[in-house]
Amino acid sequence: MNNPWQDSKERGTPLTLLTIRWIALRLGRPVARLLLYPITLYFLLFANSQRKASQQYLARVLKRKVTWLDSAKHIHAFASTILDRVYLLTTQFEKLKIQFPAENIPLSYSRNGVGCLLLGSHIGSFEVLRSYAVSNYPLPIKILMYEQQAPMMVQVLNALNPDVADTLISLDGSPSGLLKVKEAIDSGTTVGLLGDRILGKGNEKTVICTLLGEPVKMSTAPVLLASALKVPLIVFFGIYLGGNHYKIHFELLAEEVILNRKTRQQDIQAYTQQYVDILEKQMLETPYNWFNFYDYWQKNER
Repeated sequence: MNNPWQDSKERGTPLTLLTIRWIALRLGRPVARLLLYPITLYFLLFANSQRKASQQYLARVLKRKVTWLDSAKHIHAFASTILDRVYLLTTQFEKLKIQFPAENIPLSYSRNGVGCLLLGSHIGSFEVLRSYAVSNYPLPIKILMYEQQAPMMVQVLNALNPDVADTLISLDGSPSGLLKVKEAIDSGTTVGLLGDRILGKGNEKTVICTLLGEPVKMSTAPVLLASALKVPLIVFFGIYLGGNHYKIHFELLAEEVILNRKTRQQDIQAYTQQYVDILEKQMLETPYNWFNFYDYWQKNER
């Protein structure tokens, strides 16, 4: 059975995406950003399930009655990060202000020849680190991605930069993907993946965690992968702060994920909940950066 995020259809057409890309590159960011307002209005009026999901999430995180303006701000922030992917992928970093922390945890491991898992989420922009890493500083990086959710967007945007597109390891269910991960880790490469969604496949292991006071189903794959590879597990956010400002945040979840034989399930639960707690803290600090526009808590399935 698919999960709600997999049932959410990709909106737009190749022509629409190509047009936005053309405007972004030919007319510049200020003009392109003006387009975000009608795009935001379109989603508010016609993307009913996404709008409702936004309102449900914002009500939880803001703890007050949610207005249409709140949802507009939420959708606009998401659209802004999608637009900026064009500039990130074409290495036009001068158009953006990207703030890095004083301690770059994955880079420090990489310089010592140690690979690690970089655990992201649909909070902010993952692209802000991937593109910058490939172009601006020596952090070897590969990204695990489930391309089937938005194939048009992946194809149109990745065509802008083949070097960045080559960092992708596709999650297609074949063993070759895991072999590529092992090879990358062994070479001291950082491997990034998103940990806040489950694929919905029948054999995927999950645990129930608590997020914003409500139970939510989470994949155990990141914890199990980090344990099997015996590598550090680092949580990452590329937070959109408005305008052209982004802030990179790293947080070490575990130097090594250790699962004891007698308490294995409890240990998996604890590590996963720790990740969810870090997500919740960031959601409360920057609520409009949460870009899971579906019934994340799956209230309709209970």
